[in-house]
Amino acid sequence: MSSPVVRDVEVSLAARRQSSQKRVSILTDTWSGASPSSRSQQLPRTPGTLLRQPLTPQTRSAARQPDVSAILGSGGRSTHVTQTPGRLGNLSMLSNLDESNWGTNFTPQRTGILDSPSFTEEVTMSAVLLQEEDPGEAATMSMFSDFLQYFHTHSSSTVFELVQDYEAACREQVKILEKIVKRVPSAHLKFSKTASILWLLQQEMVTWRLLTSLYKDRIQSALEDETMFEIAAPNASEKTVVEKLFQRDSLVRQSQLVVDWLESIAKDGVGDFSDNIEFYAKSVYWENTLHTLKQRKMSTYIGGGRPLVTELDPDAPVRQKMPLDDLDREDDNRLLQYLFTLIRAGMTDEAQRLCKRCGQAWRAATLEGWKLYHDPNINGGSELEPVAGNPYRGVWKACCWRMADDEQFNRYERAIYATLSGNLKQLLPVCNSWDDTVWAYFRVMVDCLVEQEIRTSVMTTQEPEELPRDYMDTNWTLEKVFDELQATEKKRVLEENKEHYHVIQKFIILGDVDGLMDEFSEWLSREGKLLLGHLLRFMTHLILFFRTLGVQTKENVSVEVLKAYIEVLINGKHTDLIAFYVSHLPQELSISQYAAFLENVTELEQRYHCLELAKEAGLDVATITKTVVENIRKRDAGEFAHHDLAPALDSGTTEDDLLKIHAIDWLVFDPAQRAEALKQSNAIMRNFLATKKHEAAKEVFAKIPQDSIAEIYNQWEEQGMESELPAEDDNAIKEHLCIRAYLEAHETFNEWFKHMNSAPQKPTLVGQASFTEKVAHEHRESKYELDFSIWKGILDNLTIDVKEKMYNVLLFVNGGWMVDVREDAEDDPERAHQMSLLRRLCLPMMCFLLHTVLHNTKQFQECLRLADVVSSEQHKLYMEFSKDELRKLLQKLRESSLMLLDQDLDPLGYEVQS
Repeated sequence: MSSPVVRDVEVSLAARRQSSQKRVSILTDTWSGASPSSRSQQLPRTPGTLLRQPLTPQTRSAARQPDVSAILGSGGRSTHVTQTPGRLGNLSMLSNLDESNWGTNFTPQRTGILDSPSFTEEVTMSAVLLQEEDPGEAATMSMFSDFLQYFHTHSSSTVFELVQDYEAACREQVKILEKIVKRVPSAHLKFSKTASILWLLQQEMVTWRLLTSLYKDRIQSALEDETMFEIAAPNASEKTVVEKLFQRDSLVRQSQLVVDWLESIAKDGVGDFSDNIEFYAKSVYWENTLHTLKQRKMSTYIGGGRPLVTELDPDAPVRQKMPLDDLDREDDNRLLQYLFTLIRAGMTDEAQRLCKRCGQAWRAATLEGWKLYHDPNINGGSELEPVAGNPYRGVWKACCWRMADDEQFNRYERAIYATLSGNLKQLLPVCNSWDDTVWAYFRVMVDCLVEQEIRTSVMTTQEPEELPRDYMDTNWTLEKVFDELQATEKKRVLEENKEHYHVIQKFIILGDVDGLMDEFSEWLSREGKLLLGHLLRFMTHLILFFRTLGVQTKENVSVEVLKAYIEVLINGKHTDLIAFYVSHLPQELSISQYAAFLENVTELEQRYHCLELAKEAGLDVATITKTVVENIRKRDAGEFAHHDLAPALDSGTTEDDLLKIHAIDWLVFDPAQRAEALKQSNAIMRNFLATKKHEAAKEVFAKIPQDSIAEIYNQWEEQGMESELPAEDDNAIKEHLCIRAYLEAHETFNEWFKHMNSAPQKPTLVGQASFTEKVAHEHRESKYELDFSIWKGILDNLTIDVKEKMYNVLLFVNGGWMVDVREDAEDDPERAHQMSLLRRLCLPMMCFLLHTVLHNTKQFQECLRLADVVSSEQHKLYMEFSKDELRKLLQKLRESSLMLLDQDLDPLGYEVQS
């Protein structure tokens, strides 16, 4: 009889590692996610609640007819969990493997991935991203705009499709980051940064999956009356009883959804299982032990050897308390660990197939006993239907419990049967992560609640098998699970309890939105700007998700989260996204937040673009632009100062001044805001005039379109208003005209002063000049007389012009310069104070400048008429002069009077009567 080939230990291990590495690398590269679906509808800013959607009892009944056998075992899925592609892509590929194609189905030649254009593009993209200082951040930058795009393409009625798009977006980014991580040395700083973002996005992906699963069920539960479900008949089968339980009991149903969710996460990671090896045994298990035993029975066998089992039935090692061959025991350990991994991933059917392929059909049979018994023929019928499930499930379960408690078995074998029997104590030792531990608790909780229901509702003639009292009498709640999790002795689980996403997942499972909001608040106060942008993006869209469903969130916390995310967008220069998220803040806050953002936007085209985005988002653009200008003009605003305190005739324009000047652009985009543009420009120019920054004031004035006053009247008429303009607008128009008159007067005076001091110089002739010099001198005199004549003519015109413009200021119509034409306007003490102070600052100075013009052009008599203008009771200019200024003015008038006396005229300029 030929004996099986005995593998050398070293060759066996090397072959396993090589096979494992080959298959794992190819499996992970073939994973691809579904591309996000596009939507044509736009989600409104204030979405309606889904709780208003109608759902008939018939609809609910159809939606809640799960295959409970598939629910309780891990071989199937609850109808309430959303399935997503895992890392293996199509996992049915594994189901079809036999001993001939276990290794060949995943070769590069079969997948064709190395030859595909997409693979080349991804490698190129990864190489480019690796040049970045933080490849993870660079690779995921598009997610901020992608999430907003998805939000816009869905309405409130398709919110769960929106969440699935979020999940798909995360999956695509995870795939990219995994390729980057593989190409970065693990010791490199880039690796830790990228790996951190990768973990965050993986957790975000599965959290969106959890939300979809749980809240679909919760929405249905909120719409329906739980009492409308029928009670199971007295003679109902186990399967029927449990189906009714799942229909009416939200705790059992949603706990199973959590189990399904955690198994789907594990299923995503099956491709990375480190011991994903080929099992060389085909139809015979423990082949090395069998070979050794056969060798020992042969007459040619020489020598002893360590003790081995003498029989090869499944119970032999336990019954005889003797070991297997080392290679078989190693294979068994690996097989059991892999079987547990498959069961943990909800792939019980695949675990059974693997057992059969490895020659352990008996073990596959032990994994079958969990199925609930159901006899469809119990109520009669015309045709005989097959019976499903295990009629002795109770016996099977008790045996599984005892096997899980038996320390002779491998720890993973005990964990497998602990999972199937609900033995939490024996299941927890192999659960080292947060996901695994939560899965263990919820798996056992569902198992216990179902078992309690079966034992109280199913009529049977058999005596039920005894299970531990603490298992049967446990009063499970969701809160109790997480309390137990906090009390665990496993350091890793305790640390993972504190991870942001695990905290979020906990409160989502509990349905405790207020508790989640409190956590958000604590994170913001404790970590603030240290919170990663991707986490804040998730928190923001989670709040929007709750709002869409009509779930109440704490408003103050929601606002703080949105503000933090908006700051992330501003810092990241995601200009196109900011307006949308600002629109979800309360109106007053949205105005201040967007205005604060716009303050730092300086390019004209970018400003216009930001205003268009604000308009599309439904923001109050008029109030925002007004706020922007007010914020900028009040920035570093000093007190009004008297002219005498200014160091020069015209102070220079600073960078801060330029910001205030260009701020007016915000108000001239929209013709409807011309009145506001006048008011704000007036306020800025008042400050500039007070500090003698006339050039800056002129630049502000130039920002206002020339047709603004006409536009204000047109806008008023278009609104159908037949009454006069609002008092505030009337006063703003007059103030604008007053400032224009003053600036024109000041500019004309500067021209006059410059021209006055540029008179042509009269040529002189030195004594004893030659004939040639005398002739040249005559030519120069002729040219001088011509130049002087031209200069004098220009000066006379400028003098007339400057006199007119200065008198326009001093004798301004409708109450005087910088005096409101309407007294019924809304009270503005600051503006009134500034206008009053400007009169005291500017009018005396204008009188002095006018006197300078008149005195220097020898119009001394008109100089003295200034006294009449100042003392006139009609204009009351004297009230704006201080005592020192009046004394100074009288001194100047005295000088003009003396000049008249020198001309043989009386002190007032009239001829002396003899």
